[in-house]
Amino acid sequence: MEWGTLVATLGGAVIAISGTVLADRLRTRQEVDRGLGARRREAYIDFIAAAGAAHTQLRRLAQAPDAATDLESASRAALTDARLYEVRERLFIDASATVAGAGQAMFEQLRALRSAVAAGAPVSSPTFHDAYHPYIASVWAYRVTVRDELEGQPLVPAVFGWHAWDGKERCPLCSRDLAGTG
Repeated sequence: MEWGTLVATLGGAVIAISGTVLADRLRTRQEVDRGLGARRREAYIDFIAAAGAAHTQLRRLAQAPDAATDLESASRAALTDARLYEVRERLFIDASATVAGAGQAMFEQLRALRSAVAAGAPVSSPTFHDAYHPYIASVWAYRVTVRDELEGQPLVPAVFGWHAWDGKERCPLCSRDLAGTG
């Protein structure tokens, strides 16, 4: 047997095995990335849905304040019952740092809204709106951050015919104040 043939055969075998191992590692990496992407998307949607459920309950409390209702307890329960704390922890585990930061900012604004409701601020009060509009702006900031990460496509208020994300221009109470007639 000739040494050249043996070396060429062994070299070909090493190249073939290396190629197979590399292809397998790349395929595994892609599967892991797809799994992480799916978990992130689910965590992002679960978080905003839980925040939305909590927000809805807080608005309900602020729309019909009942003297018999302990607003402090009821407003805390709104966040707990929506599973917001649990979903937020999943967000911190699976989200990118940018989305986790936007989610935390949104959470903090929701807690400020909860505090306003707990203090007895009705929906029509400036106190409620002082907490509500920053929360709405943070919800949109979260959506924009998630969209940018998942799709790389920008989203701006003008797409909806708005000037800002906070909703003040569409709010009957605040738009009067913005126009200077309040």
